[in-house]
Amino acid sequence: MIVRPAAHPRLILAVLAFCGVLVAISQTIVVPLLPELPAITHSSISDVSWLITVTLLTGAVFTPLLGRAGDMYGKRRVLLIALGSMVIGSLLCASSSNLSVLIAGRAFQGAAIAVVPLGISILRDELPPRRVIPSIAIMSSTLGVGAAFGIPAATLVVEYANWHAMFWINLGIGLLDIVLILLIVPESAVKTSGRFDILGAIGLSTFLVCLLLAVSKSSTWSTSVIVTLYAVAVAIVPLWAWYELRTTSPLVDLRVSARPAVLFTNLGALLIGFSFYANSLSTAQLVQEPTWTGYGLGKSIVVSGLCLLPGGVAMVLLSPVSARMSAARGPRFTLAVASVLMAAGYVVRFFTSHDVAGIVIGATVVSAGTAVAYSALPALIMHAVPVTETAAANGLNTLMRTVGSAICSTIVATVLAGVTITKEGRVAPALSAYLIVFVIAGIAAVIAAGLVLLIPARRSEPARVEVAAT
Repeated sequence: MIVRPAAHPRLILAVLAFCGVLVAISQTIVVPLLPELPAITHSSISDVSWLITVTLLTGAVFTPLLGRAGDMYGKRRVLLIALGSMVIGSLLCASSSNLSVLIAGRAFQGAAIAVVPLGISILRDELPPRRVIPSIAIMSSTLGVGAAFGIPAATLVVEYANWHAMFWINLGIGLLDIVLILLIVPESAVKTSGRFDILGAIGLSTFLVCLLLAVSKSSTWSTSVIVTLYAVAVAIVPLWAWYELRTTSPLVDLRVSARPAVLFTNLGALLIGFSFYANSLSTAQLVQEPTWTGYGLGKSIVVSGLCLLPGGVAMVLLSPVSARMSAARGPRFTLAVASVLMAAGYVVRFFTSHDVAGIVIGATVVSAGTAVAYSALPALIMHAVPVTETAAANGLNTLMRTVGSAICSTIVATVLAGVTITKEGRVAPALSAYLIVFVIAGIAAVIAAGLVLLIPARRSEPARVEVAAT
């Protein structure tokens, strides 16, 4: 039997982070294309919106499921399945302009977001203790980094090449990622026993589908349908919780999830995901608003995408800084600082929405806070759950960010569509609409900072991590 030598920890981290960035990019690359897709696919705007909705749905559903499967059957194995899903989705989107095929492709791409929590759990299992906190900080931040770089990259492709090219590029890099995982990343020996909780998975999936459809389609579907979806979601929760508390191998360990350290961290993740997504949604559209509105800059799609680049760079640079902050003061302190920084970014955005420089500065401050927050969240989760539940617990935390983003998308769309100005038959969001969005997102960040106070402090945490980091 040939035993493969262990890869260097930095090489394992580099490969996993590369996968995380690619998967995060795949979630956002369709955003710049949305205005063109109704003409390309000969479909309505509401139908085209499914390219975002379906990714959200499959990501929310499969992240906790694949996380639990990774804990039970092997994290590397499930990671390869998630990357394979992204590759299949990229192939479908690259090879067709049919809306049904594109929606199917985006569904496969959405499921791949589980790569990030799986990667975090692999790092916890395989790396020396002194490298774990800095490495998971980088891995967790790939969600934000990929989103920050994905939109600018996609705008350049859409502007100067055939739009299918961005999916072909995604496909090629995805295949490279699979090869690198096979060659470099080992399979973890840390697994949990028991059977996969199929009924729990069905219950959680049904709840998430009903909830997220109700949230994301509240402005386009009839009131009766939306109310029914909410009612079903609410009805499922007690039944699902009752079952999960009584089964021997639950999909989600509710007793662990109810611990203050886990509960308030997950609620903070929801609000952080909300606040970050508001920044991404508002920046590109605000820069492109026409000049006749009195505040619009009338910039091109490429310029609007490039306005997000400094935020992406800030996220890359601040991830290791966040890790050092967590080592010195603990991830609880780091998350509080991050939340306050995000809130400060929205204060900047509120007063500087009339020029590109002000918009970029405000958006970059919010992105910087997001990088620090995303780096601290998995550290808080890992300190509160057993090692055999790392992937599932981080999957649930990632799910909360996704739900926050979904709620944010609906609120932003509602505000921008409802607070408008009209001139010579032309309609656009009023400046006050964007200011309302900034206030709501800033309040979400402030509440996240408040929740940090409810997370129990671990007295030995800073000292223990600091010793490990020396």
